Amino acid sequence: MTVDRVLPSAEAYDLIELVREIARQELAPLAAEAEAAEQFPRAAFTLLGRAGLLGLPYPERWGGSGQPYEVYLQALEEIAAAWMSVGVGVSVHVMACHALANEGTDQQRDRYLPELVGGELLGAYALSEAQAGSDISGLSTKAQETDGEYSLSGAKAWITHGSQADFYTTFARTSDDPKGGISCFLVPASAPGLTFGSPERKMGLTASTTATVYFDSVPVASDRRICAEGEGMRMALSALDSGRLGIAACATGLAQAALDCAVSFARERRQFGQPIAEFQGIQFMLAEMAAAVDTARAGYLLAARKRDAGRPFTRDAAVAKLVATDAAMKVTTDAVQVLGGYGYTRDFPAERYLREAKVTQIFEGTNQIQRLVIARQLLR
Repeated sequence: MTVDRVLPSAEAYDLIELVREIARQELAPLAAEAEAAEQFPRAAFTLLGRAGLLGLPYPERWGGSGQPYEVYLQALEEIAAAWMSVGVGVSVHVMACHALANEGTDQQRDRYLPELVGGELLGAYALSEAQAGSDISGLSTKAQETDGEYSLSGAKAWITHGSQADFYTTFARTSDDPKGGISCFLVPASAPGLTFGSPERKMGLTASTTATVYFDSVPVASDRRICAEGEGMRMALSALDSGRLGIAACATGLAQAALDCAVSFARERRQFGQPIAEFQGIQFMLAEMAAAVDTARAGYLLAARKRDAGRPFTRDAAVAKLVATDAAMKVTTDAVQVLGGYGYTRDFPAERYLREAKVTQIFEGTNQIQRLVIARQLLR
């Protein structure tokens, strides 16, 4: 079904319609085969970049579209509903541009941002480590400065687009201060000493490459450090607030796709001489699925509108991520149930949606971490 959206301008309606058309005609037909083959969708990102959809929330001066976050997220939802791996990839790319776009100098933005935001290059966000996922202060990758150049050594784990990205927004330790000793660097994929592990073998999102990134004395020019030394943790947490909204939108799009699949099947599948959609048990299940999707969408839009208004939204982002990803897990599980035995086969996308939903409760901060963030905000 087409989602009945409320958007802030006529331009936004036209934009969402363009995104929906691209998603349905160019992305959705390729998703199942690419996921089965574990084939990275670089051509899809190139297409979206050329259409101006990889820099939607960033300023036009540097190649973006200058759209409010509430518009960007609804465009992202449409992409994720068609192909979740691509939706997540767009969210990661936008998050990878966050530090430079919001904290870089004008000189840095003039030099690097147009290619990044304009979609000519694909980004990755290199924060997590094997022993420092939810605990950012525990990261151990180091950046040592000598003669105006940094040397980065260490490893980053679970990096979306690892080995496929053109640049890595990387957080490394420049001092031993647990919280104030982290800095942010823009590392090109071509940097000497940058290597990658084998892609992780995952339950879902199999077309989205996830790999460990190794830094072996990787040289990074000082002008590729974003903001002052020691500002990295603040920038990382800020980017994660926005990134969680991206994942919430993606999870909502995935849940919407699962709901649409279940509704379509219920109308066509006949048992006891009538469509199963006529049975109250199925109707109630579909109603609960729809309510979960609508609630998830309302949650991320509230947070986005607060963000657009310049108001604090950390708690709202955590709520949105928690609610939307839990909804995605429930709705995709119920979609498989509505399809019955067919839902358990790869002849229908419901089983893939279920496999893809699970990781949304884990990345960009597990849902246990979201509960911790919400509680801390409440008890301040």
